[in-house]
Amino acid sequence: MKVLLINGSPHAEGCTYTALCEIARQLAKCEVESEFWQIGTKPLAGCIACGACHRTRNQCTQGDEAAEVIAKIKSADGVIIGSPVHYAGIAGNLSSLLDRVFFAKDSFAGKPAAAIVSCRRGGNASAHDRLNKYFTISQMPVVSSQYWNGVHGNTPDEVRRDLEGMQIMRTLANNMAWLLKCIEAGRAAGISFPEPEPRVGTNFIR
Repeated sequence: MKVLLINGSPHAEGCTYTALCEIARQLAKCEVESEFWQIGTKPLAGCIACGACHRTRNQCTQGDEAAEVIAKIKSADGVIIGSPVHYAGIAGNLSSLLDRVFFAKDSFAGKPAAAIVSCRRGGNASAHDRLNKYFTISQMPVVSSQYWNGVHGNTPDEVRRDLEGMQIMRTLANNMAWLLKCIEAGRAAGISFPEPEPRVGTNFIR
């Protein structure tokens, strides 16, 4: 089993990465592999609503990053997305990328997902909520922890000294590993994800 850990911070080894590393260590103890994906510092365009991805699923005219991330999520058993908190929201580059990833995908239904955020002081709840909305609109089971999934600190060392935050990351990893193993056991017993109904779209203006 493998969990994709997306570091949505421009800092490759900053606070968000430190929290994700704690998750990776705990997943390894649960015999679950991790793969990191770093968003980097390259400017990323947002979705321009051109609709091209509806004609060629998983492809986005705004760059190859969306197709790469879609492929990585689909090949993983679960995904955890981490972001620093910027103005009580997620990082701008990450928002631009995830808008394209989740619009262009064909389906992530049934794949467990979780979000973590890193902040110096405040704004973590709204950023955490923003990330979770990508999962709940995509039929992805959201993995929880003992508290909202965030760490506090302005440097990696400060994050490591956030003992409760580190414990939250370990609990999240344990719960992710548990759910993945439950899904695997269910498949072995012949239990599959529910067949979706044909999509109904209702506009609010009549």
